[in-house]
Amino acid sequence: MSFLDKFKKQPEAEHYVALDIGTEFVKALIFRVEENAEGNGERGVVVGTGRQRQKLGDMNGGAVTDISGVVDNCLVALERAEDMAGVSPTKVIVGIAGELVKGTTTTVRYERLRPKTQIDIPELKNIVKKIQQKAFDHTRKQLAWETGYQEIDVKLVNASITGVKIDGYKVTNPVGFQGKDVTVGIFNAFAPMVHLGALQTIADDLGLDLISVAAEPYAVAKSVGIDESQEFSAIFIDIGGGTSDIAVVRNGGVEGTKMFAIGGRSYTKRLAQVLNVSFAEAEKVKIAYSKGCLVKKSEDVVRKALISDAKVWLSGVELSLSEFSDVDLLPSRIMLCGGGSHLPEIKEVLENEDWYKNLPFAKKPSIKFIKPKDIHTIKDETDTLKDQQDVTPMGLANLVIGMDEDDNMIHGILTKVAKTFSV
Repeated sequence: MSFLDKFKKQPEAEHYVALDIGTEFVKALIFRVEENAEGNGERGVVVGTGRQRQKLGDMNGGAVTDISGVVDNCLVALERAEDMAGVSPTKVIVGIAGELVKGTTTTVRYERLRPKTQIDIPELKNIVKKIQQKAFDHTRKQLAWETGYQEIDVKLVNASITGVKIDGYKVTNPVGFQGKDVTVGIFNAFAPMVHLGALQTIADDLGLDLISVAAEPYAVAKSVGIDESQEFSAIFIDIGGGTSDIAVVRNGGVEGTKMFAIGGRSYTKRLAQVLNVSFAEAEKVKIAYSKGCLVKKSEDVVRKALISDAKVWLSGVELSLSEFSDVDLLPSRIMLCGGGSHLPEIKEVLENEDWYKNLPFAKKPSIKFIKPKDIHTIKDETDTLKDQQDVTPMGLANLVIGMDEDDNMIHGILTKVAKTFSV
């Protein structure tokens, strides 16, 4: 930088909104993307946060059921974030969850007719397109079977390369390599158009430009270390108000995502029934219990009510992980986040039950909570993000970092091909 450059006015960084429209809360983060002070790429800097509780009829199982109600809640959360940040961004990334959001890795192995020629971009593009079409068709059939509707429209929301091998040799970018046997794995997340249309309407009503919709378990998994290490493996479980979202990461790549409709509200409803109180009162009791603020007698009553539901939730985890039939060995590390993970019974059943013996684990999995400090690409200037329930919106913000970069050729090709399935 020259002497005069020091006195030139630097362009203001563009600000974005990360909007986590959860069943229980709407969470809004306002952040900017800037060069990391250490000089190793970009980072997001959070300058404003806001949240607003949803009404019972606004969401169901992670999906929007009352658009106008959700818009009102988003406006409150956004206004709080904007007041703190002092800026009003126009671009937003929104998270999506729910049982009908499907994410899986499709791996295709093929034999090249001319192994001595170098792999070029048109050949790679053709490979990726075939994999995307295969995943697209599989997802539509799966959703048709689950819902009973044969013509369910889906759209690709996330895609990433999980691995490329040429003659058994792992490469990060196959362009220019020679070889006979090529294996390519791509993670794809699809969601029904009806859900995506609701999110687009919400963004329009908020006056925001929707730059991306992301499957929330994918966003969480991509935010914690997997880009830094090709050996990183873990099972991520994000327990929200209406759903539990699972992502399996092996060797730095997302193998797939699963979601089932048991979250924090299930426990609240159980308490309301057992204690014969309103949902709002039961929620207060549940939060006090999670913080260890109840007297011993009350604590015992709450624990007895919740432990059976926690075991039902564990069955959902076991069933979801059993559906990863293509995975030879599941990672022996489970990382928890989301507001529902506060309940002590969650960690207890994961650690004390023998559920893992029915699944392909090499050993008993260890349990760890994800904290905001674990997301190294996001800096919180507001000092308000301290809890595991803040991880999901931070994961969404992380996806915006480097979104416009085209330095990775294989991901650029993937993005272009993905547009075929995004109309």
